[in-house]
Amino acid sequence: MSATEVITSLQNAHVKRLVRLRGRREREQDGVILIEGAREIARAVASGLTLNAVYSAPDLHSPEGESLAPTLRAPTHLLSRAAFEKVSGRENPDGLLALAPTPGVILPEPGEQAVTVLLHGLEKPGNVGAILRSADAAGADSVIVLGRGADPYGPNVIRSSQGSVFTLPVAVMTEDEAQAWLRERQFTTFACTPDAERAYWDAPLTGRVALLLGTEHEGLPEHWRRTDHSVSIPMSASRGADSLNVATAAALMLFECARQRRAGRSRGSGA
Repeated sequence: MSATEVITSLQNAHVKRLVRLRGRREREQDGVILIEGAREIARAVASGLTLNAVYSAPDLHSPEGESLAPTLRAPTHLLSRAAFEKVSGRENPDGLLALAPTPGVILPEPGEQAVTVLLHGLEKPGNVGAILRSADAAGADSVIVLGRGADPYGPNVIRSSQGSVFTLPVAVMTEDEAQAWLRERQFTTFACTPDAERAYWDAPLTGRVALLLGTEHEGLPEHWRRTDHSVSIPMSASRGADSLNVATAAALMLFECARQRRAGRSRGSGA
């Protein structure tokens, strides 16, 4: 196929493969991730990720995609609007999609004020993506995803994170691996659970800190609650609210970590 030939058939091999790769098992078998959207692709490339292939539908390009597409260094396949909409996972696609090798992430050695977020059992891609976005915005150092929760490099997580999955280290570990990693690096762990007596803003969230978050329905299992500290997010009992979305809880915790670090620096400078 020439570089300028446009794929129009929905039965084309490229189209069929891209549809198949929307499934996690298929991506893992092929060792690739599927990145859709100009912003997400740009962040992946900026992180140093090499693209295997680019699929482009110029009729659908946003201004951002129109300027990005010519700069992408990978074999490029042109698709018609109908073919791209077939492979897209979005209601209003911007006409850019890329395949890349699955990142092999090794977490960096933490600094003295490192913050990591540990996610146990989270299955909703929207929640995982939102937490990654908040972790990136709050300056966290890494995120650890335990076991077979939501695929942190799945297309919907990438989308929900707005590409933040590529701008901070995100590793998948077993529970034993995560516990050993935190213990060896002397992290202080904070389990976020609604029955804890201490409010999160009263906790000493400085030094090497690991924030532990579980599912909204079940929370953290008991062995993860038996940790250094447990904290809760106080809510107004008069209104009947008894839980928060886990991504909202993560954002509150992360930005409290950032606030305490800024306050510590201000005290240290005599401000």
